[in-house]
Amino acid sequence: MTRRFSAFAFALLAATGGAAASELVPGSGHSIQLGSFSGAVYYTVEQDGYRVVATMASGAEQQPVRVVSTLAAGQRMMISVPQAVGQPSIDFEILRDGKALLVSDPNFVPATAAENDLTLDSAEPVKTSATAP
Repeated sequence: MTRRFSAFAFALLAATGGAAASELVPGSGHSIQLGSFSGAVYYTVEQDGYRVVATMASGAEQQPVRVVSTLAAGQRMMISVPQAVGQPSIDFEILRDGKALLVSDPNFVPATAAENDLTLDSAEPVKTSATAP
């Protein structure tokens, strides 16, 4: 049953955005490339869940950025690199499926209309609602 669910989650992750996905093993690194950022992601098994660490930099001389998150079963995290206004972001998703940790290949996700309209000198603030329409 777990193997079938893992296969389903793997297929679902791969289908969301058309990116391929692969399974990581604890302590083993996985290279990532997000536009001009490159780096690695790995995880360790902790008492609270899987501690996922992603480290990226835009060049050898640049200060790296590290993202750390502890994922419980069924949780996911996304690392996103925005592009120019009107261009899709580059997204990298990590999904914990029971005892498996699945990582997607980076994919391009189109920006929403609201994201495209955001400017620093905008006279009107963008209104959002926490309730469903």
